[in-house]
Amino acid sequence: MSSLSTSALPTSAAYTADLVVFGGTGDLSMRKLLPALYHSDRDGRLSPETRVIALSRGGLDDEDFRGKVDAEVGGQVPDDDPAGWRRFLNRLHHVTVDVGVQNADGEAGPGGSGWDTLAALLAGHEDRDRVFYLASPPRTFGAFCREVAAAGLVTPRSRVVLEKPLGHDLASAQHINDEVGAIFDERQIFRIDHYLGKETVQNLLVLRFANAFLEPIWNSLWIDHVQITAAETVGTPGRRGYYDHAGALRDMVQNHLLQLLCLTAMEPPARNDREAIRDEKVKVLQALRPIAGGEVDRFTVRGQYVEGDGMPGYLDEPGSTPPTEESCRVETFTAIRAEIRNWRWAGVPFYLRTGKRMPRRVSEIVVQFKDVPHSIFPGGTPNRLVLRLQPEEGIELHIMAKEPGAGEVTLKPVPLSLSFGKTFTARVPEAYERLLTDVLAGNPTLFMRRDEVEAAWRWIDPILAAWEASTDLPEPYPAGTAGPQGARELLGRSGRSWHEEES
Repeated sequence: MSSLSTSALPTSAAYTADLVVFGGTGDLSMRKLLPALYHSDRDGRLSPETRVIALSRGGLDDEDFRGKVDAEVGGQVPDDDPAGWRRFLNRLHHVTVDVGVQNADGEAGPGGSGWDTLAALLAGHEDRDRVFYLASPPRTFGAFCREVAAAGLVTPRSRVVLEKPLGHDLASAQHINDEVGAIFDERQIFRIDHYLGKETVQNLLVLRFANAFLEPIWNSLWIDHVQITAAETVGTPGRRGYYDHAGALRDMVQNHLLQLLCLTAMEPPARNDREAIRDEKVKVLQALRPIAGGEVDRFTVRGQYVEGDGMPGYLDEPGSTPPTEESCRVETFTAIRAEIRNWRWAGVPFYLRTGKRMPRRVSEIVVQFKDVPHSIFPGGTPNRLVLRLQPEEGIELHIMAKEPGAGEVTLKPVPLSLSFGKTFTARVPEAYERLLTDVLAGNPTLFMRRDEVEAAWRWIDPILAAWEASTDLPEPYPAGTAGPQGARELLGRSGRSWHEEES
């Protein structure tokens, strides 16, 4: 089975496992995990014996939980197979657990309740794959792992899935990795980033490494720069308590955008196996030119949205507490000019950008090629490869073509477009569906290894430190606009501009 083709698994590839979801009644579980598992069941990838066991402090029994899922998740899945939906609901169980009280350091300690009930439910199935999915805050990861170990629930066939964010800096990430690593071997730990489950991300690898025409021009001789954007139209209503402590750099750049940079810039792996791809991604992170001290102001931009286009500013979002010094300093937008110090990419800037309350929701990678060495036609523009991750996944190659008509030749850029939704009749699996399939298959290719996570934090930490030491506030930008003026100047200083400004 190819490690990059889980979306094409035959329906006969059914997995038998006990999937234990800590935080099983929470938002992530209801919006993403349970719908993904239902589609896996519908496609025949879950054996009849597979169970989904939700853990929470909700005090629900199995029927209560099934009723909750039916009410909250039922509307998100197709309604053309009521028998299949009922079959899926019957897989669901709920166990009320508590990871214990917090100690003086604010960490959850041992002594929680409910683990004997979980142990009884899992008893007799030690020969079955056992997946612990932690859909909970990172501060609970270590305590949860200690609890399942103390209850004797960790078997050689166990795996643990960790949701982002994995820490808030290098030291906290190392602490979490140490806590989890004390219970689970590295081969059993799956650090998830849902961007890596998107169809376009996997197609980026196929495009690069299964087609001969791109490799000769995938370097600094032919590529002028790369833009990686994750823009959201939503703000942070009801989430400012989290976002005040996170900000765009921690929330999006450290994981999602750096992962996309790695897949764009990595060298061809020697083979398509579980570690070769991750080895090459780590090399990219290690080759990133550090940005620290006085260079942070030159190579990074941070902004915070204010009232605009009928939408409130960050500090005035509904459900927000009164502004604090910390909330006034948090960035809801950031743009970074990154450089990779190796032979392939020397001199090619990688522009990373993410923000909230932007004019459109889009995640994309734009590879801007250099102009032709000598053009015999006026008005041409350089070629561009655009990989869209959302909202509609696909690939566009912008080439120059002649406009129809007699007389003087007039050039116009036109896209050669591949829309996955229009090209392939099969349903395109959601990112979580594909990644959960890989977890059940024990395939870690699209998950982050410990050294990968920590290498990303080593690059991010000096930027955070410089921002925290600065007296400057984030640059304001009106909600519904494309970020602060500083982001345009970041490219404009070298005569470049963002993709949408040229479209």
